[in-house]
Amino acid sequence: MNSPQPIKGRGAVSRMAHRFASEERRPFSDGWEQGGDGADADAAPALKTQVIFEDAKSALSINDSPDIHFAYSVNPYRGCEHGCIYCYARPTHSYLNMSPGLDFETKIIAKRNIVQALRQDLSRRSYKPQLLNIGSATDCYQPVERELRLTRDVLELMRECRHAFSLVTKSSGVERDIDLIGEMAASKLAAVYVTVTTLDAEVARKLEPRAAAPHRRLRTIRTLVEAGIPVGVSLAPHIPFVTDDMEQVLEAAWDAGARSAFYHVVRLPWEIAPLFREWLQAHYPQRAERIMARIQEMRGGKDYDADFATRMKGSGIWSELVRQRFDKAVARLGFNKERIELDLRPFVPPGDPRQTALF
Repeated sequence: MNSPQPIKGRGAVSRMAHRFASEERRPFSDGWEQGGDGADADAAPALKTQVIFEDAKSALSINDSPDIHFAYSVNPYRGCEHGCIYCYARPTHSYLNMSPGLDFETKIIAKRNIVQALRQDLSRRSYKPQLLNIGSATDCYQPVERELRLTRDVLELMRECRHAFSLVTKSSGVERDIDLIGEMAASKLAAVYVTVTTLDAEVARKLEPRAAAPHRRLRTIRTLVEAGIPVGVSLAPHIPFVTDDMEQVLEAAWDAGARSAFYHVVRLPWEIAPLFREWLQAHYPQRAERIMARIQEMRGGKDYDADFATRMKGSGIWSELVRQRFDKAVARLGFNKERIELDLRPFVPPGDPRQTALF
């Protein structure tokens, strides 16, 4: 069998079977392909993105994990065209009978009724506003958002209800909605977190092939800050010997105007571990074993440990060194001195007669 080969514009290097599949198929070279020694990569057709529409029964996901700071999340899309190989949402495609590999980044599920479902959720008598994050699983500003505008529709409903929200993205597409986000931020109802894993454009192109380039994300931070929007930077995930420029990322984000920061170490649950190993063999074969050994060192000798106390930061000596690096850089630069506080009090349920008094 040939070694895994990178696919231009994609993160995963295979359509790996999901954990519920009854059978698994893998490519095998018998020498009859063009050139006699394997498939001709240049002749392979480009993988196109397919959008599949679904009607969601509910828009709100309730988060009860003690290591997640928000109570509710809204995700207009399942799957993400950015193709980040480390994405912890990849295994969710298994429940759709699709591969967490290439299917996750080429078959995007769009919740076309997301606003109607969210309006119904927020209208319930039992609903009480709590911290809500948009795009916690898959990026709410991935490329298909340009045409579908589902995220913008959600933001318009947030404005109508005066519901506070945060969102996380690694896309410059968020700049399109500065008019809505800026208006909400002026009333302490909105905050944005931009993910910058590394400043190395070549590494980012392999790691997050269809996300904005690092310099473009920094420009997005600056643009949002200039519009009066509180911005934080996410360094998640930290991958040993791959994204090792933590201090430089923090310095660049600070210069761009971000004033809060956080990080997580790479998480490899379920199918992400074998997918990540394939990716390492395709892009960093010489150091693949070293990288995995360091990851396992932070996970008690395993690829992943789901314990709430350690799953975000890991454990052990290496994890402690990463924490110290982050803490010292954050303290030196001045990050996290003031928490971004969102105001939950102005919320008015959709359709409430009091809405007319707000405009």
